Amino acid sequence: MDKIELKVMAISRSVTQSLNYAVVLGETNGPRRLPVIIGSAEAQAIAIAIEGMTGPRPMTHDLFKNTLETLRTDLREIIISDIKEGIFYARLVLDREGEIIEVDSRTSDALALATRFDCPIYTYEMILQNAGIVLEGEGDDEMQMQDLSDTGSRQPDSLSSYTVGELNTMLEDVLSEENYERAAQIRDEIKQRKAS
Repeated sequence: MDKIELKVMAISRSVTQSLNYAVVLGETNGPRRLPVIIGSAEAQAIAIAIEGMTGPRPMTHDLFKNTLETLRTDLREIIISDIKEGIFYARLVLDREGEIIEVDSRTSDALALATRFDCPIYTYEMILQNAGIVLEGEGDDEMQMQDLSDTGSRQPDSLSSYTVGELNTMLEDVLSEENYERAAQIRDEIKQRKAS
């Protein structure tokens, strides 16, 4: 069965499941998209890896990556291998000194690891036929990340009174406390100011 390569296009709140997020995977050489519903913790883990943010101690997916590297094992690719009753199934394809090992994984964990190892993400044609969509008028070249920390309790203007220097100091503090939700808010405020 031929594999089709995908890339993470966007992360946004799920329209159908309010407490969850959708990771939108896009076909690298085609118009189809594969939305995968994941929990907020997994969405945060993926966003942190994509943004290159690190805390003082490793998160679970970072720990797993460090463990594999210590054991001289590389994550070669992940494969979204099946869908049953709306649930995606994935496999990690590991290379331990030339020995190929496949491990079952939750799709959300596989995606979080793929972003850390910067390895390819694949699926099969039958998956895209059954669960893929084609979005018209989408800007394919831009990844659009929604603020994952917006839970409804956030006050959007609360960071506007701080200087960029103060925001950078706050960002370091919240990262040392492993408060990644607040770090995402501060990071977005800094980005918004740099863009204007």
